[in-house]
Amino acid sequence: MYYCKNCGEPYVSDEAVLCVKCGAGKGLGTNYCHNCGKPVTPETAVCLNCGVPCYTQPPANAKSKLAAGLLGIFLGQFGVHNFYLGYTQKAIIQLVLTIVGYVLCCVFVGIFFVMATAIWGFVEGILILVGKINTDGNGIPLQSDV
Repeated sequence: MYYCKNCGEPYVSDEAVLCVKCGAGKGLGTNYCHNCGKPVTPETAVCLNCGVPCYTQPPANAKSKLAAGLLGIFLGQFGVHNFYLGYTQKAIIQLVLTIVGYVLCCVFVGIFFVMATAIWGFVEGILILVGKINTDGNGIPLQSDV
């Protein structure tokens, strides 16, 4: 369960994008820990109650949401966006499926492997751009480039 960083109220679901109490966007605010809901100061780097990092702004090593999304859309069948975000196991699976698909194209069944992996990567690219996938493999929020 996640808590609003602005007012400390729990979100109604993990997919919520706004707090129903204060209307703040998910992840916005510096008054409360997103993990436990306890008060924190804006300068707090780590919640003293639960030990989770309290990111008030994207850390210096935050990955770009736009770059990850575009990599997913254009090179997603090779898993490039997942390598970029640190989801190495999923990236290797996408890359292997694509290679196997190209090898099996002479038997016609490979076309389905290639198409399925391309669609998978394309959909993940869109999900990254709209914010449904919003953290990298280490749990660090993606940096919005807007």
